[in-house]
This record gives sequence, C-alpha cells and structure tokens, in this order.
Amino acid sequence: MMKIYEKPTRKDPNKRPISPRKRRWLIITLVIVLAVGGILYSLADRYLIRHVQVVVADENTAKAATGNTNDSTSTSTAATENATSDDWNYSSDDMKVNIEKVQTGSGSDQITYYVADVQLTDASSLRTALADNSFGTNITENTSEIAAANNAIFAINGDYYGFRDDGVIIRNGTLYRDSPTRDALALFNDGMMKTYNENEISSSELLAEGATNTLSFGPILIQDGEIVSDFSSVKIDNNFGNRSIQDANPRTAIGMIAPNHYVFVVVDGRQDDSRGMTLAELADVMKGLGATEAYNLDGGGSSTMYFMGRVVNNPLGRNQERGVSDILYLTEGQGS
Repeated sequence: MMKIYEKPTRKDPNKRPISPRKRRWLIITLVIVLAVGGILYSLADRYLIRHVQVVVADENTAKAATGNTNDSTSTSTAATENATSDDWNYSSDDMKVNIEKVQTGSGSDQITYYVADVQLTDASSLRTALADNSFGTNITENTSEIAAANNAIFAINGDYYGFRDDGVIIRNGTLYRDSPTRDALALFNDGMMKTYNENEISSSELLAEGATNTLSFGPILIQDGEIVSDFSSVKIDNNFGNRSIQDANPRTAIGMIAPNHYVFVVVDGRQDDSRGMTLAELADVMKGLGATEAYNLDGGGSSTMYFMGRVVNNPLGRNQERGVSDILYLTEGQGS
C-alpha cells in the first residue's frame, strides 16, 4: 500500500506564540466586554426599547379616522355647539372646567401651581388614553400629543405605568395588568373616586363595583377626608434613575370633592419661579380645595396640564414636555 506523506508546515520564524498571560488577559477582556454589553442591552431593553403588548382600538381616534356619524358623535357635536370657553374656562351641558394659576411665597421659596376644578354630569367624560394607542413598556408621547389625538378638552399626565412592570392597570374598563403592589386609585362609573391598597382589593372586585380606571403610582394624599399623616417613608419603586419623592418637586395630583366633582393640580418645579412642592404641601393644597380623596400621580418632568389645545404650565422649566405613557383627559359625549 502506498503511503502519502504530507509536507510539514513551515513555521513563520517571526510569529511568536501567544503567552499564557496574554491569553488570560484576552479572555478576561472578552468576558468584560460581553458582560458590559449584556448589562447595557438589559438596561436598554428595560428602559428604552418599545415593547407593545396590546394595540388599543381607541374610540375617538376611530371616529376621527372613519368619519363615523353615529348617535354618540351627533350628541358630542350638539354638546360642543352649546359650549363656551376662553383660555381658563370651559362650560357645556355636560361639564364645567375652571383653571386658576396660583403663586405663593417669593424668591427661592416661590411656588407656581395650577388648579383645575371640574364638574361633570356623566362620569364617562373622564377617560384615560395610552401613548400611541398601545399598552406596553417604553411607549411614550407628549401629553399634548395624546390629548390632541383623543379630542381632549382638558388633560393631565397619568401614572407613567409603562416605566414599571407591576401594579393593577385598568383603563376604560379593560384590565391590562394585574400585579398588585402599592396604594392606588380607582375611578368608578358613578363618578366616585377611591384610594385603596392593591393587595387588599382584587381587580375582579373593582370591575364588579364599576371601576373604569385605576392608576398605580402614589402615594395617597387624602383618604376618607383626612390627610395621610406620614410621607417621610414613602417609596414608590426602585427603578433606575428615580429621584427622592419626599423633596420639593414638580407634581401632578387628582382629587375628588364629591362624585363627578374633581380637582386636578399640577405644580411647576426645579425652576427659578417655582421650587415645586413636597408631598405634605400637596396634601395641604388638596385638603384646602375640599378634596375628600386625593392621590399623587407621576411628577417631575412629566407634570403637564393641557387645556383647549395648549399646555398651561411650564414642564421641565423650559416649556418642553417629556414623553409619558398615558394621560387622564376630559372629552364630550362619551356617555350617550
């Protein structure tokens, strides 16, 4: 049998073998690069990359797109024809909105905030809307953009549900998330508003009682007519980048004076003419306005009040909105 011999490979005399020490450092460097890359991707996935879980068929947007002229649209048009408004007021057969700008203190202690007193004949005029009509995480639009897309007369930012992955989230009667975690707020179809602990009342109980919307941020400011006594240990969550919630900050809050009679407060902060409010100060304001229930929503750069096509307050101290995942808003003709 014939043997075949391979010609030995000629080694490059100028090529030095990698030393064990250098090989070890290359492996360590590769591991570090992979680990850092994994961490950066994890952070981006958690806080930056959009994750759409449900696309919402929005009633107002659908009507605008199709030109539907059913009875509820006709009722809405009739109500709007009976409406009067100016830069700070709106009045129709179904709702009254009055907004006031309030300034207290002076110099570095000055606070600027906006109070909207709202009276409705039908609780269905108070609704919620999601950014880009989608439920999920890291889906954001400016409050004014979401409001305009939903024909809102008035709007404030919501609880920024998309920044976290827990809480009980019911929106316009649909349960989207059921992960009880904290003190929350529920709005009902009879115009009532109730603050509650998510771990003590189930989502099925809330829906059976007529809950239309829940908001999961906090803390509760006023419950059963009394200010919650201690805000010093309040903790909302541990998400990356959170500021201390106890300090003076821009704020957004909702309160109920009586069924279908609400008060909304948006506080400017972190700017020369308004330092913001502490939670205790916000609770005092709500109590002074007559709220029997009041709840703190997402604040900071999110705090925005919208009315009749314009942003009323000064978000971020630069008249520049920050994207949010959801809003509370008022619109005509929803209950017909």
